[in-house]
Amino acid sequence: MDALSEILELIKHKGIVYEKINFSAPWGIELPGDNNAQFWRLIKGNCLVTVPGQIPIEMKEGDTVLVPNGSAHWIADGAGSKRISSSEFLRERDSGNHLFSGVGDKTIMIGGHFAFDEKPGHPFLKGLPKVIHINNLESDVNSWLGMTCDLIFNELEHEQPGSRKLINGLADAVFIHIIRAYLKKNKNAGGFLSALKDERISSALQLMQTAPEKNWTIEQLSKHAGMSRSSFCIAFKKLVGETPLEYLTNWRIMKAKEILIQGNEKISEVALRVGYQSEAAFSRIFKAKVSQTPSVFKQENKAVR
Repeated sequence: MDALSEILELIKHKGIVYEKINFSAPWGIELPGDNNAQFWRLIKGNCLVTVPGQIPIEMKEGDTVLVPNGSAHWIADGAGSKRISSSEFLRERDSGNHLFSGVGDKTIMIGGHFAFDEKPGHPFLKGLPKVIHINNLESDVNSWLGMTCDLIFNELEHEQPGSRKLINGLADAVFIHIIRAYLKKNKNAGGFLSALKDERISSALQLMQTAPEKNWTIEQLSKHAGMSRSSFCIAFKKLVGETPLEYLTNWRIMKAKEILIQGNEKISEVALRVGYQSEAAFSRIFKAKVSQTPSVFKQENKAVR
C-alpha cells in the first residue's frame, strides 16, 4: 500500500456529505471551527468562501474548496450579504422554515466534511494549508474530482436505495482527489505533501508504515531511499518535520492505539507488533506520547465503543 493510503487508513479518514444547498441571493452562513476538514463544491452560480486571515476565494461553477484544518469560515453570495450561523440555519430548516428561498440569483452547492481520528497528530494533517482552492478551469487537475462530485450530486438529486452509503463512500474519494489535484497544481508544495511527492522519502515512509515491527535503522532506510545517511536525514526532517526515528516512533504509537482499540491482544503482543521487544519499554514510550499507559488507554477506549 502506498504511503498516503496507509496514513489515511490509520487516521480513519471518513467523509460525510450534507444535504444539497439550494439558495437564492442574498444569503450567507457562518461556520464554526471544529476538528473536521470541510469541503464545498459549487454546482451553479457564484459565491465567496472566506477563512479569516486568508484571501477570500471567489468560487465559480465547478470550483472546489477544502478547509483542511477545521478553521471557522463563512460562505455567502457576496461580501455584503447578511450571514447567519450554521446552527441557526439548521434549526430553521428542521422546523420547516426554508431560508434563502427568494427570487434572487440561484446558488447550488454540495458540501461535507472529513473526520479524522488522529487529527491533528499526523504530520500529513499538520502540513496541509489553511485552505485549498481547485479551480474548474484547471481541467487537467480537476477531471476526476469533477466526475466524483457529479456522481454525488446525481445521487442527492435522485435518491435511490443505498444512495447515502454510496454518497459518503464517494466523499472519501473526493478528499483524495482534492489532495491529488493540489499536488499536481502546486509543484513546489511544501511540508509533508512534498514528502509524498519525493519518491525517495515516500519509499522510506512506506517501508516504516508497512512494517513498523521491524528494527529499522537510519542506514537501512537511507540505503532503501538511495541516499547517503546525512542527505537522507536532512531531507526527511525538512519534508516530514520529524527525524526518521521520531516519525517511526510516532507511527508505532498510532498503530498501537489502533490495535488496542480494535483487538484483544495482550499488551506484550501489541508491543511486538509495533516493534518493541520489551513490554516495559513500549509502555514507557506509549505513556510519554499518550499520557496514559496502554492498559488504561485500552480500557477507556474499549468502554466508549
